[in-house]
Order: sequence, then structure tokens, then C-alpha cells
Amino acid sequence: MLKRRWWDVAVAAGSVVIAAALLIGFRPDDPVRLAVGLASIAGFAAAYFLIARPAICEPGSGLVPAPWRFPAFVAVGSLAIAIGAGATGFLAIMQALAYPLMWIVGNSRRGAIIGSAVFAVMIWVGITIGGDEPGAFVAGLMTSGFSFVFAIALGLWIASIAEYGEERARLVAELTEAQAEVEALSRERGASAERERLARDIHDTLAQTLAGLVLLAERAGRQSRDGHSDAAAATIATVEQIARDALDEARALVARTAAVPSEPAFAAAVERLVERFRAHSSADIALDDAAVEGDLDRETQVVVLRCLQEALSNVAKHAAAEHVEVRVAVDADGAATLTVTDDGRGFDPVRSTTGFGLEGMRERVAIAGGVLDVSSAVGRGTTLGLRLPGARSGPAAPSEPSSAPEPERSGGPR
Repeated sequence: MLKRRWWDVAVAAGSVVIAAALLIGFRPDDPVRLAVGLASIAGFAAAYFLIARPAICEPGSGLVPAPWRFPAFVAVGSLAIAIGAGATGFLAIMQALAYPLMWIVGNSRRGAIIGSAVFAVMIWVGITIGGDEPGAFVAGLMTSGFSFVFAIALGLWIASIAEYGEERARLVAELTEAQAEVEALSRERGASAERERLARDIHDTLAQTLAGLVLLAERAGRQSRDGHSDAAAATIATVEQIARDALDEARALVARTAAVPSEPAFAAAVERLVERFRAHSSADIALDDAAVEGDLDRETQVVVLRCLQEALSNVAKHAAAEHVEVRVAVDADGAATLTVTDDGRGFDPVRSTTGFGLEGMRERVAIAGGVLDVSSAVGRGTTLGLRLPGARSGPAAPSEPSSAPEPERSGGPR
């Protein structure tokens, strides 16, 4: 409604139609009255184009109309209509153009009502002064009064609709902005979760493998210094094989796939992982995988293998164990269990330090909907138990990784 071109068309077309009707159907007998009527139509149109039109500001334009334009248009426009209505009562119809313009140019309800009142009074005065019949006073009062009341009622109704539309538009804009903020926060949260996932993967793959390479390299150095060339050569061969595995893990991380052994059979992947730790650990590692009956999906395999890798790595670094028992089982429903038991030094669950091993396993298992239990006592070894639900057992809802890891237990497989 605040487009200037539409009001240009409305005022121009309305003026032409009123002038044509005056010339054809409502022509006064007096040529002077006719000329005055046509001049009043032209005067009202000129008042619109020269005074009122620049005061119509389109939404979002940022323009502020000059404050004098509205009262000037009310004065000139109402005078033109009063003169026209005085020349011929038919020209009171020009209020059909005047009243809507009050709500557009006035820019407020108060201004529109005051402007409409001025037009109504001037029309009444014009009809009263120019009327020849005795009832001109009453006729003018009724015409202008009813028109004024109708114009105010219609104007208030349309203004309320416009305000409601503006409020809806504001709410939509706020909602759109809020959605954009939520999307930005979701992207940030996703990026943070991805960083945590990469940190876990690097810790569980490359960091563990590199730690093993350091131990093997130190062993090879000692063997070489002690003159055990054959043993040193065997250790170097193991270093070479583990380094190749580390390269495969790095490529898998770059490809955003799980960096696990590439065998399609889950049992073979577990056996290879255990063999890797046997190669650079002094502990005797016994593996029981006879209960692997069903098939695991890729994500469950990753969780089990990562937890097994972390558990064996902590045994090698912290437990000083002589015997380690590893049991892996998969039932027909796809539920997996993992148990790693050692006879090492154990640790005090109450005592805590910072770290990432146990916390990383807990987060990984929680995301998969499983349960991780670690029991230990100083001097009595440690047992790690893991259970992941299968497809038929209805896994629990995954939990979000925490942004701040809990303190890690010290002294045992962590």
C-alpha cells in the first residue's frame, strides 16, 4: 500500500474518472461552476503530486518525509475539495481519494483522524455555501459526517491489519535470525564433536602405534648394543611391519574411515591386534574368541577393537602384568562383549589424574549405547568389561561426548 506508483495511478485515474463523470453525467448548468469544479479536481491532483507524493515513503527506504508536507496537503487538498463541493455537490465524491491519502501521508492514526476531520468539515462547508436548496446545511452535514465515520472505521481496521502484518513480519525475521544462530551453534558443536572424535582416533591409532614403535626401537637398540644382532634384526622387522600398519591407519584417518585392521572377518582383526601387542610386550596374552558367532556392524567392530587396543596399550605401559586374558564374544543377535583381565599392579579407583584413555573409551561406548565397567585394586590386577547391544536388543540412546573429560585413573590400564 505504500508504493508511490500505485497511488500515482489511483489519484490520476480517479481524477480523470471524476472529471469525465462531471462533464458527462453530472454537468452543472452554470459554465462557471463547471470550470470551478474542473479546476478543483486539477488543484487536488496537483496538491497530491507536488506536496503529498514525496511524503509517501516506501518501507525500508530509510527516508523521512518533511513534517510540513502533511499539514500543507491537508490545507490545500481540503480547500480544493471544498471549492469543488461548493461548485457542485457531486464533487464531494473526491473524499474517496482524500480519506485514504490521510492514512498514508499522515503516518500516524492521530494525524490521519485529524486530517480526515478537516476534510469532512471543509466538504460540509463547501456543500453548505454552494448549495441552492434549503436543506444544503443538513445534506452537507450528513454527507460529510457519514463519510467521515465510515472512513475512520475503515482506516482503523486496515491500520490494525497492517500493524498485525508488520508484527508477523518482525516475528518471522526474529525467528529466521534465531534459526541462523541455531545453525551456527550446531555447526560449531559438530566441529567440536568432530575434533574430539579425531582426537580419540589419533590417540587410539597413531599415538598407540607410535608408542609401540618407540618401545621396539629401544629394544632393538639394546639388543644391538649387547651384540644380539639376530634378535635386533627381528625387532627391526617388527618395527617395519608396525610402521606399515601406522601408515595404513594414517591413510584411513585421512579418508575419514575407521583406522582398524582391514580384514573383513572380525575375529581375524582381533587376532591381529593381539599379535601386535604380543610382539612388543613381555606379558603372556591369551586370546579366547571361540564365542564369536554372529556378525557385527562396522561401527560396533570399531568400538570393540578400539577398546581392546586401549586396554592392551595401558597394560603394556602401566600394569607390569605377566599374564593377560582377552575374551571376545558375539552372540547371534549381534551383541558383543569384551573382557580384558591382567594380573598387574592394579590401581586405586579413588585416586585420579588427568588423561584421555579411560574417558575416551567411556565416551565411545556411551555413544554406541553400551556399558563399560572397570574394576581394579592395588596389587590385585585390573578387569575391563565391555558390552555392546545388538540390533535386536534395542541399544540405548547415544549420549553426547562431554566437552571436558573427567580425571583419569592412574596406575593401571587407563
